[in-house]
Amino acid sequence: MINIIKAKEFFKQYVSNYDVKNGRINLKIIHTYHVAENSKIIAKNIGLNQEEQNLAELIGLLHDIGRFEQVRLYNSFNDRETVDHASKGLEVLYADKLIRKYIEDDKYDSIIYKSIQNHNKLRIEKGLTNKELLYTQIIRDADNIDIFRGLLEQKIEDFGKFGTKDISKEILTPYFYESFKEERLLEYDKAKNDMDIIVAIIAHIYTLNFSESLKLIKDNDYINKLVKRLNCQDNYTKEKLNEIAIISMEYINKKLKEMKVIK
Repeated sequence: MINIIKAKEFFKQYVSNYDVKNGRINLKIIHTYHVAENSKIIAKNIGLNQEEQNLAELIGLLHDIGRFEQVRLYNSFNDRETVDHASKGLEVLYADKLIRKYIEDDKYDSIIYKSIQNHNKLRIEKGLTNKELLYTQIIRDADNIDIFRGLLEQKIEDFGKFGTKDISKEILTPYFYESFKEERLLEYDKAKNDMDIIVAIIAHIYTLNFSESLKLIKDNDYINKLVKRLNCQDNYTKEKLNEIAIISMEYINKKLKEMKVIK
């Protein structure tokens, strides 16, 4: 049986060892709790039982645990230039059996391991069991949903990789706009600036697996609010971001109709 309250208490104890005054550390603590909550909401919405909901919430609690060491060592979220934070998280959890502090039973270890391993990849690896795939899809959705909330509530520069201080003056790379229109996944490594990163984040809508995930983005009007917050000064970028917002909502409404959530 998963004791989610105990797991949260140990997580709080674990992150207390890091500098909470560091914007990136604080961002990830807040993000973790929201992702855990999103995971629980999605799990409940798709009809999973209480124990399964607790497992989804636990994976949400642990999915970014590698970020804290990444920030401590490099003060960066750039996986390519530092360390893959999913791999670092698995090292933290399993190398010294820290995972047993969060859950005593090892029967869910493969699900937890594979879900964390795949949560930040462009595509989910092949060969997962049905359970591993389900929880991987849940954590990926829950994670991507909360990135939108974070971009609205916290410092945008903490999300980028180029150290931008004023993203409003940046110019969107045409490749990212054209790729977005074609509903293609956008690789952060191809970004020329943090405005490209933002569009790559919005493109995560194309990866969402569950109707509840799409509804959470629509109901909170995340994308329109984000475009407004960016306050683009470049006319080309402003025009293309407004188009991206329209394309995004059309896509979300189309998918919800296909899922028979709205008429």
